[in-house]
Amino acid sequence: MRIDMVGGGAIGLLFAARLATAGAAVTVWTRTQSQAAVLTADGISYREEEEGAHGFQVGVVSRCLADLKEPLAESGQPDKEHWIVLAVKQSHIDEELLLRLGWLVSAGTRILCLQNGVGHLEKLAGVLPHVALYAGVTTEGAKRFGETGVIHTGNGQLFWGPMRVNGSESDKKGEKSQNLWIKTLESAGFSATLSNDMNSRIYEKLLINAVINPLTALYDLTNGELPVNPQRKRLMYALYAETMEILSSDGLSMESDGWQRVLGVCQTTASNVSSMLADVRAGRETEIEWINGGVSRIAARIGLRSPLNDAICTLVSQLQVNENS
Repeated sequence: MRIDMVGGGAIGLLFAARLATAGAAVTVWTRTQSQAAVLTADGISYREEEEGAHGFQVGVVSRCLADLKEPLAESGQPDKEHWIVLAVKQSHIDEELLLRLGWLVSAGTRILCLQNGVGHLEKLAGVLPHVALYAGVTTEGAKRFGETGVIHTGNGQLFWGPMRVNGSESDKKGEKSQNLWIKTLESAGFSATLSNDMNSRIYEKLLINAVINPLTALYDLTNGELPVNPQRKRLMYALYAETMEILSSDGLSMESDGWQRVLGVCQTTASNVSSMLADVRAGRETEIEWINGGVSRIAARIGLRSPLNDAICTLVSQLQVNENS
């Protein structure tokens, strides 16, 4: 199996390191030439978070996406077991990236998307309508250090499944490849579940992210600190209730209490700095438009109001402006 890991962030490096250790042929595609050069020379520095855990280096091939100037030439028969794992932020899925994804695709390629928020699948389907698209939701914990290091901060699960978006290609002959992909993931130590209800899985993650991520960014707090103050907790619940009503009206069905799920995530990831807070602190563009902005667009589509999500988008976007000014 050939795997192109598009994205050299924490999740990309985590999956690349463990898949390569399991024997898969992994290429890590990065945004910068410097990261690609160091990854190729030194590999990925991988370690578990537990105190005293032994770290190790994992050799991978790495290339910079900007250096890809034309479609990759296929030698002989196309590789029927080729997966592209898209592990970049929503804001990085632009025309340039979509063009290069098209150059990576060959007959039989499947793309697994690990993004937060909503809207990316439609964008991909519009450019690559004949490629089988899969959505993934992972609860694996990972933290990047330096350009090539990753710390596995907690075991989780990967739920993934095929998606048909805007008339995109269905994966009618994908059962063999799906089974091989599951075996490859499991041999790499991941708990992977093929799901036929990825829409609900995506909305569950969107619900949690829409409450925790923007409020930690606005208050400059870790996940665990967020619900400690009663006033913050009331705002959390109000944002949760609005988002839950919108997503439930558009098909979300949760097996457990959603509010307790949100509080549980805050507790189990208590020391975590959310990705949105990390972006605000670093002066980077956040994913607010694809998380709370995505909730607002869903609300508009189905005829509901979303005043809190609208306001949250405005506030976090202003933080981005201030950090970048």
